[in-house]
Amino acid sequence: MFLTGEFQRTIDDRNRLMLPAELASVVSDENGDLIIAKERAGCLSLWKQAEWQQRLDSGIALLRQKIDSGRMEQRWGEVQRLGRLLSTRHQTVRLSNRSRLLIPDGFRTFLGVGSGKEVVIVGAVICVEIWNPEAWNSVLREEMPDFGELFKQLTQ
Repeated sequence: MFLTGEFQRTIDDRNRLMLPAELASVVSDENGDLIIAKERAGCLSLWKQAEWQQRLDSGIALLRQKIDSGRMEQRWGEVQRLGRLLSTRHQTVRLSNRSRLLIPDGFRTFLGVGSGKEVVIVGAVICVEIWNPEAWNSVLREEMPDFGELFKQLTQ
């Protein structure tokens, strides 16, 4: 599925966010489980668990091959840095009824938005993103001028 759309929502007083049903159903499994990930400052992403795991497993397998072949000997600091980021980057969460997402504490801090505040939910083709509105507007100002060229490059 090709995920698109922009929606404004408010984080409630229990730190829950009501996702648009059409997006929630695509990124969650039959139990309502999905992956929440820290993307960049002010942005979280939501992924279907199986797709996330497949991407993660293939990346880790490639890294293991490089380690096993001795190609990472001079890059242990970077490997450790990657390990630290992997350890804190994502978490499995479960949607409650009506597509409500409880945003875990560390992820809410990373997003920079607390209860009672608005967020922007964006369909980003392959995942759903949750944005701090200030960060989202900054990204739009920076990236929108390149939209036409980007679209042309990716669709040729």
